[in-house]
Amino acid sequence: MKNKNLIVGCGFTGAVLANKIAADFGEDIVIIDSKDHIAGSSYDYFDENGICIHKYGSHIFHTNNEKVWDYLKQFGGFNTYMHKVFAVIDGIETTIPFNLRSLYDVFSPHLAQKLEKKLLEQFKYNTKVSILDFKKQNDEDLKFLGEYIYDKVFLNYTTKQWGSSPESISEAVISRVPVFISCDKRYFQDKYQGIPLGGYTNLIKNILNNPKIKISLNTRYQDLKEKYDRVFYTGSIDEYFDYKFGQLPYRSLEFKLEEHNCEFYQSNSVVNYPNNYDFTRIHEYKYYLNNKSDKTVIMKEYPKPYEVGKNDRYYPIVNPDNQALYNKYLQEAQKLKNIYFLGRLGDYKYYDIDKSILRALEFFEGIK
Repeated sequence: MKNKNLIVGCGFTGAVLANKIAADFGEDIVIIDSKDHIAGSSYDYFDENGICIHKYGSHIFHTNNEKVWDYLKQFGGFNTYMHKVFAVIDGIETTIPFNLRSLYDVFSPHLAQKLEKKLLEQFKYNTKVSILDFKKQNDEDLKFLGEYIYDKVFLNYTTKQWGSSPESISEAVISRVPVFISCDKRYFQDKYQGIPLGGYTNLIKNILNNPKIKISLNTRYQDLKEKYDRVFYTGSIDEYFDYKFGQLPYRSLEFKLEEHNCEFYQSNSVVNYPNNYDFTRIHEYKYYLNNKSDKTVIMKEYPKPYEVGKNDRYYPIVNPDNQALYNKYLQEAQKLKNIYFLGRLGDYKYYDIDKSILRALEFFEGIK
């Protein structure tokens, strides 16, 4: 006997799709996940100190999309947290993306003032300028600034993050490293920003709160014996096809939690270490929901190569060869009937939370 709908993966993409099918179609859905919890890589929990821990690194919600914001508000409130990222450069803590105030953190007042004047003459205020544009400047001072930011902020961090030199990484990745011609210290400038008041896991629990939805954890798609009319697969597309064309490359992460007997460990929720240590950054979770405790919890983040069965996929390594490999799997997928691939692993594309939700909402409109 066939069942109606199966969704593989219980992160935002799968949860939103399940919610829409149940609410709008009134159909039964089974949603499975190989992990022992819902919410995928956005999973969080409150520890014994009352601190909300993001198990897989910090997740910050931000969007300019009214459709996504209006959809999420149905399932829980958000605080007004606006994310900032600090970086330690030459032993000095400053804000990134690099902005006009950062100049005064790392340079002498005379040099900082000189660079600020030239930036404001050359570029429009409140705009982001790619590091690649600085490398093309004829002005020696602006060229110096571009090389400084590239060397101190981007080069070593990228090498740790991706396990290879920037030269071997897509130019699209490098072009996302901006200088912000502004005094705005926020990492994102989106209209809507915040952290779910009850945490991400609780938010997704509310999205899935429908009697038509059955959740099955610790369950692998490959082990299922039941047949389904439709399958929505948000797992890795290459794994679905048993790697017949080879593995799609990813970078993984290792997280190491530390508890400290102090109110705060560092001055900000996230501090990057581009040029020091083996980890890329330290997260301190109390900042997100303003949790009160005499203790604090930090997490150090170590980039790692992805290995099948040993760790998790986090960042697809997008370059022409890997995109061509993904396209071969996509062509195979298009031959299948009533099996749909989407999400970060199904699309082999990195999505912020709002983009994952939008992808699910637009996909649902397509099958409607």
